[in-house]
Amino acid sequence: MTRVTNGVATRKRRKRILKQTRGYFGNKSRLFRYANDAYWRAGAYAFRDRRKKKGEFRRLWIVRINAACRAAGVSYSRFINGLKKCSIELDRKQLSELAIRNEEGFKALIAQALKACGTASKADVAAPSKSAAKNPAKKTAKLSAEKVEAGDISA
Repeated sequence: MTRVTNGVATRKRRKRILKQTRGYFGNKSRLFRYANDAYWRAGAYAFRDRRKKKGEFRRLWIVRINAACRAAGVSYSRFINGLKKCSIELDRKQLSELAIRNEEGFKALIAQALKACGTASKADVAAPSKSAAKNPAKKTAKLSAEKVEAGDISA
């Protein structure tokens, strides 16, 4: 009986790995030993980063929502808390798109969330901020800006 060496299957496996690593730098695209390492490592990174991408997008959406909320004088946490109390179930991706593409609709959501929380926005209640209390120069600048807006002092 002849000796079976499994050479055909080995060659097929090696050709498949080398085909997958075409375009890699240096020996990683030419030699099986290095190509195999690079192939498996790339697969591990791809698996990890497909999951990591989801968290990165969530962080981006939160930053966008927070910026839109701050522009309206509300903190992100109060806005989200108000949405939960109103039982409005928009996810952060939808809220982010709404903040970018439909500012009026987003402001209506903010108003609804604030009404549910029972709090007014910082624009409605002129309370000094923590940073203004620490730095008197900021406090006076803020007060003078408010007076200019009220018409007490001319710019």
